[in-house]
Amino acid sequence: MNSHHVGPIKDFALGIYDGPHATPKEADEGPIFLGIKNVTPQGTLDFSEIRHVSDREYPRWTKRVVPRENDIVFSYKATLHRYALIPEGFRGCLGRRMALVRPDPTKVYPRFLHYYFLTPSWRTVVEANIISGATVDRVPLAKFPDFEVRLPVLDVQRRIASILSAYDDLIENNRRRIQLLEQAARLLYKEWFVHLRFPGHEHVKVKDGVPDGWEKKKIADICETVGGGTPSTKSSEYWYGDITWVVPSDITKNDCLALFDSERKITEKGLRESSAKMVPTETILMTSRASVGFFALMEYEVCTNQGFINIIPHVDEMRMYLLFNLMSRVEEIRSNAKGTTYPEISKGRFRDMAVVIPTAMLVNEFSGFASDIINQVRILKKSTLKLERSRDLLLPRLMNGEVAV
Repeated sequence: MNSHHVGPIKDFALGIYDGPHATPKEADEGPIFLGIKNVTPQGTLDFSEIRHVSDREYPRWTKRVVPRENDIVFSYKATLHRYALIPEGFRGCLGRRMALVRPDPTKVYPRFLHYYFLTPSWRTVVEANIISGATVDRVPLAKFPDFEVRLPVLDVQRRIASILSAYDDLIENNRRRIQLLEQAARLLYKEWFVHLRFPGHEHVKVKDGVPDGWEKKKIADICETVGGGTPSTKSSEYWYGDITWVVPSDITKNDCLALFDSERKITEKGLRESSAKMVPTETILMTSRASVGFFALMEYEVCTNQGFINIIPHVDEMRMYLLFNLMSRVEEIRSNAKGTTYPEISKGRFRDMAVVIPTAMLVNEFSGFASDIINQVRILKKSTLKLERSRDLLLPRLMNGEVAV
């Protein structure tokens, strides 16, 4: 990449626009109100949680700009460094603290510019201009058009984007396969244990919604529940160790049931001198505070902060049944969460919840199926993590011309 064009973003853009500075009344359906939570740190769009704006209100929220294919949306306040490319067929508007760049396709390849925004060098440019406020940091939009970019010629841009897109396509394929696998397990749970169309159901009598041979128990009867804790942040001796310490955001940001790591680690001393407790391999990790009702499994011993109820079944074969039972009852779990500043379900209230236990034969059969699903999910997730690492290592090298294209 010998030839580069260097200049402010505005020289390569048809326009730079910010979104409305308010939030509309939420609608049940309609165009998407695109917020920060819909843009991942990896540069993709996440529509697992969508806020809608009504069709009637939509024109009001698109007075500044209507997002269109190949626009690059980005966050400019609070949670920074989020960028995503608007796909074909998107219908929505920018949410609060969101803006977009509309690339000039005669000067810059949109997908390349999106990747460029994910590079460490661009992050350095943004960081140098961030304004630190009393509560949140922000990127000054008035200055943003003058931020300098360094771009190769269009043909090279397309080749680089093609290389990186190949990684992203594989990552997206893995993500979809994981979704389908987990959905298959949820559907089988629903078919057998909600609709009661389990193998041999034709020959089993049902009384008051419970088949013969099934039992009603409390969650406390079938598992141990363990809380967590946070070592004092004032003591450096407690932090940056090698013990995996999971917080709710580790799970809410994860895109499947298989979790492999935590953002922060604690030391043996931090574990020993706090209320955090190690829980065994394959413990069901359930968030119980603020973001209630998110789940994960880990392949090794871990500990969590106090925003969890960690669930250890008395019988291993019960793990998968209990996991999918709880996942099917998230709204019920959340309805049991109380609190004035944020919702939280107590261990006592959780342990008192009822659970119907099928026959051991059915539980074991479902466990075998669901365990196989989780194993496949883990394989795909590990593959995804490797692809992401390879792509992230390659990205700056391609941009800096260290790798020929």
